[in-house]
Formats: sequence, C-alpha cells, structure tokens
Amino acid sequence: MLISQFMMCTNVVLLVSALLLLIICLFFLIECTAALLPNNKSPNADNCPDAITILVPAHNEEVVIASTLEKLTPALKKQDRLVVIADNCSDATAQIARAKGAIVIERHDPNHKGKGYALDYGLQYLESDPPNVVVFVDADCTVAPNAIEILTQCAYATGRPVQATYLMVKPKNSNSSKDLVSQFSNIVRNLVRPRGLARLGQTCPLLGTGMAFPWSVIRKVNVANGHLLEDLKLGLDLTIAGHRPMFCPEALVTGDLPQQLQAARTQRTRWEHGHLQIMQTYIPMLLFEAVVQKRLDLLVSILDVCVPPLSLLVVIWLVLMTVSLVFGILSALWIPADFAATAGLCFLMAIIIAWAKFAIQDFPLRKLLTIPFYVLWKIPVYFKFLVKPQSVWIRTERNKI
Repeated sequence: MLISQFMMCTNVVLLVSALLLLIICLFFLIECTAALLPNNKSPNADNCPDAITILVPAHNEEVVIASTLEKLTPALKKQDRLVVIADNCSDATAQIARAKGAIVIERHDPNHKGKGYALDYGLQYLESDPPNVVVFVDADCTVAPNAIEILTQCAYATGRPVQATYLMVKPKNSNSSKDLVSQFSNIVRNLVRPRGLARLGQTCPLLGTGMAFPWSVIRKVNVANGHLLEDLKLGLDLTIAGHRPMFCPEALVTGDLPQQLQAARTQRTRWEHGHLQIMQTYIPMLLFEAVVQKRLDLLVSILDVCVPPLSLLVVIWLVLMTVSLVFGILSALWIPADFAATAGLCFLMAIIIAWAKFAIQDFPLRKLLTIPFYVLWKIPVYFKFLVKPQSVWIRTERNKI
C-alpha cells in the first residue's frame, strides 16, 4: 500500500514537473521561431527630442572609459549632455572622463554598491533641468555610430522605454570553445528572444546597456537598488507600471566577454544568480498583477522570466529526463518521460533555429558538440546558488586594451 502511494505521488510530481518544463521549452521555441518573422513597422521618428542626456555609470573604469566616451561624443548635439557617474571610484576614472569633455559627478557611498544606485544619483542630478530622453550606457561597451539617434527617436516617438541589441563578443585572440558557446548563448538571450517577443508585439526585457527612456517614464520607478540584475528588475518594474519596454534591433551596442577565467566565472555567477533571484521574486508578483490589472501581457512576461539560463535549462532537462525514464521502467508509467522528451525536442529545435539564422557564420556546427562541456563548467555556479547565493554586486574585471 505504501509503495503504491509513493509511486502515485512520484508520478504526480514528475508529471507536473515535466509539464512545466514542456511549457517553458515550448515558449522558448515560440520566441526563437517568431524571431524569423518579418520586421515590424518602425515607429514614426520624424520628431526628434529637443535634448537628450547619456548617463554612463562607471566604477573604476579607467582602462575603458576614454574609448567609450570617444565613441559617444559624436552622437551628441550642442544641447545634449554626456554625464559620467564616477561611482565609488578609487582610480582615475573621473579625471579621464573630464579630460574627454564629459560632465562628471562623483558618488561616494560604499554602503550602497551597484549600478542602480549610481543611475539614481545621475537622475537626481538631472532633476533641475531634465532632458526629453535619457540613455543608459555602460562604461565598458561600444555603441554603434547611429545607435543613440535611433534609440532616442524611438523612445521619443513612442513614449516607451527602448532596448538596443546588446551583444557580447569573444576576445579577438580567443579560440576557446567556452567563449564561443558564451557568445552564442548571449546571441540567443539578447537578440533572438527579444526579437521574437517584438515580432509578437510583446514586452522586451531590459539588458543592461543601450537603453533609452522618456524622462517622464524613467522617473515613475525607483532605480536605486543593488540587485545583481538591476536592468532586468527595472524592465519588469516598468512593465508592471504599464510602461512596456520595446526592442529596437537596428541600434547596436557591443561588449567584450572577459578574457580571464575568474572574471568570466564572476560575471556568469552574477548573471545566473541574479536571474534565479528575479524568478523567485517576480513570478509571484507578475502573476498577482496580471490578475489585478487583468493583463495577459504580464503572463507572457512570466513565461519569459521562467526560461532560465540555457545551461541550467539543459541541466534541469537531463535530471528530469533521467528520473522520468527510471520511473517509467519501474512503474510502466511513461507520460512524464514523454513530456520531458517533447520538451527536449522543443529546446533542440529552438537552438537549431537560433543557430541557423543568427549564428551560423560565427559558430561552426562542430562547436555545438562542446556545449556539454560548457554546461559542466557552469554546474558549480548553480550549485553555489543552492549553498551560498551571491547577494552583493561584484564588478567584473575588464579586459586590458
């Protein structure tokens, strides 16, 4: 009797788990498939904002800040401003930024670390003379020549937050399979999936840099926080408040993947743990708001948030598939295994679609075989989340140029 009850409970748990995994993988496949659809009509950008401000939060960025500012300056008109927030800096970031012609404000508050606090400090500085549109750009990225103009016109024309395409590229001298897989994973997360959501008319997540906001919109939410993924949190807060971010694929911002192994692990830990913490906090919140506000688009946001980092999704699928197969052999109940197998097929189809359309030139097919090794490299990151999750923002060491 006890064995029968145990088998029944196990079947229910496996069935529910496999069904949830199938829903997540199916949604992932829908996102990647929708990315193949024709581009939506761009909003009318005939009216340009009278004044914009670019905010650049910078914590000890003396290695890269000059290069970033040199690329941003040509995008500014006479009435525009370029403001660098030298945040708890102990190096020459502020001096270099001033030498490059930027307005520099310095923040010294070691008890509140994180980009969110720095951006809030910058927004407070602008309160007395606010621009029409404010753009957030990280100090370590490269902005394409026309990206600022495209972003600001789109934000001004639509009255919505706008996210550029933000891609991380491997170091030029790297032939590491890990770097290639990291780059491909970033393409899926920051280009393919937002593009698919945009084609479906849905909300785009914010990705950290290359973000433009109408002033009236960005001041309606509190950006002062030290969350590991303050960008994703900001996007969800804006979505709940009714200001749904949109994706602008024509505007391009790029960054470099870390060269050093420890720096790469630090960056991935912050991203992965941050996403898992967002899932814990925002899935119940979004579900509540979807009911209260009667908004179906918030349910789509839930599904998007539920798609975990791809390596973790692979690990979850492997564990669930293995357990379901063992249970099927012992009990002759195969429905959980069928659901898990279907979920795996959806995931594989999504990856193939994303690779064939968006990464085939830079990511040779043989490199797909290295993905299992990349997943193994990431397992300690997930194990650390169970044992000692990261809660404090830690800056990733920059590549030397």
